Amino acid sequence: MIDLVLEKSLFGPEGKMKLQVSCQIENGELIGIYGPSGAGKSSILRLISGLMKPERGLLKVDGEVWYSQTEAVNLKPTKRNIGMVFQEHSLFPNMSISENLEFALSKGQNPVIVQELLERVGLKKLASKKPSVLSGGQKQRVALARAMIRKPKILLLDEPFSALDMKMRAKLQEYLVQFHNEYGLTTLLVSHDASEISRMAQRVLVMENGKFSFDGEPRHFFQS
Repeated sequence: MIDLVLEKSLFGPEGKMKLQVSCQIENGELIGIYGPSGAGKSSILRLISGLMKPERGLLKVDGEVWYSQTEAVNLKPTKRNIGMVFQEHSLFPNMSISENLEFALSKGQNPVIVQELLERVGLKKLASKKPSVLSGGQKQRVALARAMIRKPKILLLDEPFSALDMKMRAKLQEYLVQFHNEYGLTTLLVSHDASEISRMAQRVLVMENGKFSFDGEPRHFFQS
């Protein structure tokens, strides 16, 4: 379970904004985070990942404190068992596809998982190629495989499919749901696409001006 109570001063479209969020997330949930640009959606992922430091609050994952203002705890991103996929693929251009995945292996981890994941996302024949020769959809499949390499406890997705055409987007959504279910992940998906969240997520957190304005099943929000 994720216990999350976090505050952070941000700059939104209308100037300074206070992000103040509080929720509990059960293990195994696939949650959509939805709302207008500048509402603070991506900042929540950055706070959970450790890439951004809260000003106050508490982040606890399965009883382990990842951040606590009162206890002066702030785990480094490398100490948090997470996988992340962004809209930008962030692949190393000088490395082959398999090398990009191997770089993400934890110390002592069996490298056989690299070939297993490349096969799962249909890219085993391109393992020796550099990212520059791949299409956008192929690059995003590599990014998804790389995020899965350590079998993370939490998967954070920030608009990962928005730059893709509808056919590729639907295919990657299928991959993601398969990984989520088979690996027993807890997944947070930031998306502007209501149909994407309705199709994939069991629960949606709707953000407005740095706060959750709705927490419930997508059908109760998008059909209201």
